[in-house]
Amino acid sequence: MNADEQQPKRTTPINVGVIEDHPLYRDAVARVLTEAPDIALGAVADSVARFAVQEQPPGSVVVLDLKLRGVQDAAAVLEVGQMGHKVLVVSAHAEQPEVLGAMQAGAKGFLSKDVDGDELLRAIRTIAEDNAYVSPTLAGMIIQDSEDRHAGPKIVLSEREKQVLRLVAAGERDVDVAEILNISVRTVRSYLDRIRDKTGERRRAGFVRVAIREGLLR
Repeated sequence: MNADEQQPKRTTPINVGVIEDHPLYRDAVARVLTEAPDIALGAVADSVARFAVQEQPPGSVVVLDLKLRGVQDAAAVLEVGQMGHKVLVVSAHAEQPEVLGAMQAGAKGFLSKDVDGDELLRAIRTIAEDNAYVSPTLAGMIIQDSEDRHAGPKIVLSEREKQVLRLVAAGERDVDVAEILNISVRTVRSYLDRIRDKTGERRRAGFVRVAIREGLLR
């Protein structure tokens, strides 16, 4: 991995934790993060349980492997998210079910383990700014899957529907979307009903596919 030499100026560093059970890969990720001047590396652990007992500041970006001892896969994403962190999954298991399962569980981003240090840092910085990040390779795979199963007329969404879709696909709850957009929860759910009618999707995983296809998750 090579650290990205072009860092955006920040007034405070990005707090980042790592949960990875492979020692060599864990050390490589930690080294990349340590060398980035805009990142403060915190807790590094080989399981969710061991990470949980360390003092990682809430709101951190947590680089999370899926195949861990104990809690793993979507359950691991959920548990780390419930600690108040933003989850970036970095996994060797990057097929469509794993990607959509992690995003549905609340992950803010997903990378396969063959990424270089530059993309890892880019994803962390994107997620730190409350945006979602899926690598172009994985996004293309999800888009193709969606196109294969949902070929038909182009979906036309209003600007507000796009805002709601982007936030929900990025893992925000209905109440959080309402607060961010300064509208009621009832109005959010009304927009979600319209989005379901237009897209034919009923679950969060489907919203993720549509959001990626529409270029709403970056």
